[in-house]
Amino acid sequence: MPVVVFHRNGQTYREEVKANTNLVVRAGIKQFPFPHLRYECGMGKCARCACRVLAGEAHLPAPNWKEKKQLGERLDAGYRLVCQLWIEHDIELEQADDPPAAL
Repeated sequence: MPVVVFHRNGQTYREEVKANTNLVVRAGIKQFPFPHLRYECGMGKCARCACRVLAGEAHLPAPNWKEKKQLGERLDAGYRLVCQLWIEHDIELEQADDPPAAL
């Protein structure tokens, strides 16, 4: 099972998840520790769930059109929309305390 390491507000959360897990879905149904994940629409429209991928990026699919539209140049800095990712491998993510600036 994939291990997710999630950093936010100076805290680190680590948990195994089932393969093909979406962390925004888990947060929405209040499965610990992902209620700490900041998100809103869950559809790639708001970018509130944007996180920087610290490890595991090689196992992620290429960014889709929603991520390209919402994140723009932040993609080059390693940001992804967590609502658009289905976790299949270990990953480490960091979410800033403040939402990223809108483009």
